[in-house]
Amino acid sequence: MCLFCKIVNKEINANIELENENFLAFHDINPKAPTHLLAIPKIHVDSFNEVSPETMAGMTEFIQELVKQVGIDKSGYRVITNVGDNGGQEVKHLHFHVLGGAKLTWGHFSDADPKDFL
Repeated sequence: MCLFCKIVNKEINANIELENENFLAFHDINPKAPTHLLAIPKIHVDSFNEVSPETMAGMTEFIQELVKQVGIDKSGYRVITNVGDNGGQEVKHLHFHVLGGAKLTWGHFSDADPKDFL
């Protein structure tokens, strides 16, 4: 059972912001913005590569509700999912980073030169 499944099952504590029958959102323990939440499906899905369109439809509504609840829907926010090792996915359970609360920059891309990856 993965870390996020244990959070869903309440085996590990998390600072939960929003929850419904199918999805859960909680505060990231290592925030990269004033508001940094993780939104996950309660069912285990390894990554975006395996998610069904039906689950994504529900996730879209859930994230839209979440950003309204935390007050970043009008000022703007970023939604990111990492896929696989090269994409930076650390927990193999589909999750979306929802970041906001400040003017966001690209940070880790600011000094990257695409030619270095060719």
